[in-house]
Amino acid sequence: MKKILLYIIIGIAALMVLSYLQPLTPGTVIGVHSDSSLDSPEPGDQGPVPLTAADPALINEELKYYFDRHNVQDEGYEMVAAFAAGKRHEVHIPPVLSAHSVGTWKDHHREGTVVSLDSLGRTVVATWQADTIVTGIRKDSLGTYLGDFANLKAEGHGAFYRPDGSYAEGHWQDDRQQGFGVELLTPRDGEPRLRAGEWTKGKFQGERMKYTTERIYGIDIAKYQHGRGRRAVPIRWDQLRIIHVGRKGSQNVSGGQADYPVSFVYIKSTEGTTIRNRFYVNDYAQARKHDIPAGAYHFWSVRTGGAAQAQHFLRNTLFREGDLPPVLDIEPSKAQIAQMGGEEKMFREIRIWLRAVEQRTGVKPILYVNQMFVNNYLSKQADLKRDYRVWIARYSEYKPDVRLTYWQLCPDGRVQGIKGDVDINVFNGYKSQFEEFLENETIRR
Repeated sequence: MKKILLYIIIGIAALMVLSYLQPLTPGTVIGVHSDSSLDSPEPGDQGPVPLTAADPALINEELKYYFDRHNVQDEGYEMVAAFAAGKRHEVHIPPVLSAHSVGTWKDHHREGTVVSLDSLGRTVVATWQADTIVTGIRKDSLGTYLGDFANLKAEGHGAFYRPDGSYAEGHWQDDRQQGFGVELLTPRDGEPRLRAGEWTKGKFQGERMKYTTERIYGIDIAKYQHGRGRRAVPIRWDQLRIIHVGRKGSQNVSGGQADYPVSFVYIKSTEGTTIRNRFYVNDYAQARKHDIPAGAYHFWSVRTGGAAQAQHFLRNTLFREGDLPPVLDIEPSKAQIAQMGGEEKMFREIRIWLRAVEQRTGVKPILYVNQMFVNNYLSKQADLKRDYRVWIARYSEYKPDVRLTYWQLCPDGRVQGIKGDVDINVFNGYKSQFEEFLENETIRR
């Protein structure tokens, strides 16, 4: 009777394992070997399982966006390339399930394929060696993990499938993503989104960019780059060279020492409705003289409306063919936004500025914002995120986790030919993308 009962338990466990894990990924085969003679499924019986129900065209577009802006020197490039080629992390479970492979037995070391429950009651089917779990598969309401384990927790390299088809692969520690990984989010109510970079305790930090000579760097300047005293300090335009990318970014410089040409420059022109940069005209002329693509930016004020600020900017700024798109620098605090009448009023005035400047210059302006502004305010403005390019200030070793045109990576950079600190920026792409940007997005009037 006990033997019959044991076979029944083994059979139930085997059927549960087979039905529970087969749909995960091609190549994962689980079978049973005992006196109950349950046959293992043939690998060919498992049809290909779609990664996600999301539109493949949208996924391909998201991957194209990544590859257009990265190369083999970037961290994780090879993992993303493998993912794009259709490769997924696999776990191969030996097709054997014995009586001692179900649950925990006294005075018996677990070996081979074992079915067990973790502290949260989740079923784990895994390969064990000398009573130590090595690799396996675990499924719960959040999704399915397959990869390395330690003490029945995800630990080491692994992958995670969510019910909506989202996929994550990389390093795990204590059941959370930790270190480098790749993730393709495919929400049912949104567009696919690829993230490749560093995780800390399950939270995505961003991509740790490697600064190389292949990237496109630029600067933005104002009156402060001419000194802060009464005596103006000239910029040595024929000597410009980026030699320091800030305290936080220096550790990611390939070769240890930054030495990059200035490939573009933005110059502050105006602020509000009364302030002008007295160095703007000469700096603009010098940039063009030295064949450095140049653009102008306006610093937004919460004290006046968008129409008046646009008129002030257009009246005091030069626009010539080949100039970079104009920029609206938006940096208000929460109190300043309230002073203007709240978010809705502020964005209404911002849209007025954007439309007026686009009508005059023929190109859509770029929005300069910081990461906090993106998270708290811009994320609610679907049309602005969709229709306008973004330049983000984020002073971190990690690249901002949004689609952007420029990233201002530090305020404490150093440029040969300029006295004092300088904002250093990097274009989101390489030479071919920058040339395309200059061809298609610059002023043509």
